[in-house]
Amino acid sequence: MSHDVRNRLSGIRRALHRHPEPGWRELQTTERVVEEIERIGVDELAIGRDALASDHRMAVPDDEELDAWLDRAREAGVREDVLERTAEGHTGCVAVLECGEGPTVGLRVDLDGVSMTESDEPGHVPADEGFRSEHEGYMHACGHDAHPTIALGVLEAVKHGDFSGTFKAFFQPAEEISGGGKPLVEGGYVDDVDYLLAMHVGLGNPTGTIVSGVRKPLAMAHLTATFEGASAHAGTAPNAGANAMQAVATAIQNAYAIPRHADGMTRVNLGRIEGGTASNVIAEEITIDGEVRGETTALMEYTRTELERVLYAAAEMHDCDVTLRVISESPRIDSDPELRDLIGAVARGVKSVDTVVPEREFGGSEDVTYLMERVQANGGLAAYLLVGTDHPTDHHTPTFDVDERSLDIGVEVIAEAVSEIARRRP
Repeated sequence: MSHDVRNRLSGIRRALHRHPEPGWRELQTTERVVEEIERIGVDELAIGRDALASDHRMAVPDDEELDAWLDRAREAGVREDVLERTAEGHTGCVAVLECGEGPTVGLRVDLDGVSMTESDEPGHVPADEGFRSEHEGYMHACGHDAHPTIALGVLEAVKHGDFSGTFKAFFQPAEEISGGGKPLVEGGYVDDVDYLLAMHVGLGNPTGTIVSGVRKPLAMAHLTATFEGASAHAGTAPNAGANAMQAVATAIQNAYAIPRHADGMTRVNLGRIEGGTASNVIAEEITIDGEVRGETTALMEYTRTELERVLYAAAEMHDCDVTLRVISESPRIDSDPELRDLIGAVARGVKSVDTVVPEREFGGSEDVTYLMERVQANGGLAAYLLVGTDHPTDHHTPTFDVDERSLDIGVEVIAEAVSEIARRRP
């Protein structure tokens, strides 16, 4: 008997919206997804540690931060069996349906929220209708509440449809911090996938629009650099110190002077600085956080190498030491034209779709590219599609919201695409 997720898409999405959790802390989110999957009924469900390769996780918070979110989840009544498998930064899950002979098709969606405070102003639908974030300082400002909702609808539709083959739904943690794609790949569930679909809502595309494939997601790396000098009294003995603040200032100035590259677009940004003790003390320790991006993986690596050179040189100039760490990274991978075209053909046959855009440049970064890269390396095809949704303000703003009509559109297009892949498979 059908669990009938598709009649409850709005309710599921709103429940997820109320409890946004940042990367590697999606404990309540994972439980809600797991419970829906269990009600649907699948042949295999790998949760947390069973789905991920722990050693490949990136951007994992410290134990104190993880424990605080674990305590919050336990107080909220999250099941102990789920907490046991997801604790210490092991969130997310993989669901598997065995539907006879045929290809293995995967769908990947993300789970994590954004670190920002959601608006409570009149006119913001989640506030007006009672499903605003209950986790102050965090919200679903990028549609990661809609994504797992759509995936659950697709999972149910595939189970009760005419698909023949194996279907895998990947519910990935930590996309916003680019930390979850690599360990999900290394967990092994991607290795036999012949066709992989990934999706995102909105991104400037209105309800009724399907972009059947994106290209040019930027390769990216997040870095942190800690400069260590020696403190001294700024008035009586400034010469006795080694000024980490000066080293950082030199580093920031020269980071933005890294030459652009003739082969394509590059980006560098230093977005956060923390350190020092007082206005009359030579700063002993300063940490900066930054990122580099490139139109290709090679261009990202060029920019990262140049940034590292700048950071080391700045430290040496001011008699400081510097420790660099790459927090997370992701490669550039494009949608395969053959799969992109299949998605477009399916979307044109869906009544609620009024516009199909064959291809669009992504412009941002996404660690689903790790999954896409593995599938393509194994001879399979991968595509990243966009499900249009009206959103009153841009992604990552306090008043971001989605048009819930897009939930059913996403389910219908993706579920039909999964079935069509199996029909066309030689």
